[in-house]
Amino acid sequence: MNILLLGSGGREHAFAWKMLQSSLCTKLFVASGNAGTDSIAIDVNINPTDFEAIKNW
Repeated sequence: MNILLLGSGGREHAFAWKMLQSSLCTKLFVASGNAGTDSIAIDVNINPTDFEAIKNW
């Protein structure tokens, strides 16, 4: 399952780290991400409050 996690803080890094431990997670994307999430997931340059851009992505 591909997952898009919205946010860019330390809490999102913790969520991302835990999601990656699931065998159901095949790809994890984080919008907009940070240096920590970039090291474990794929950061996407989308504002997490730009719902139209998220829908189009």
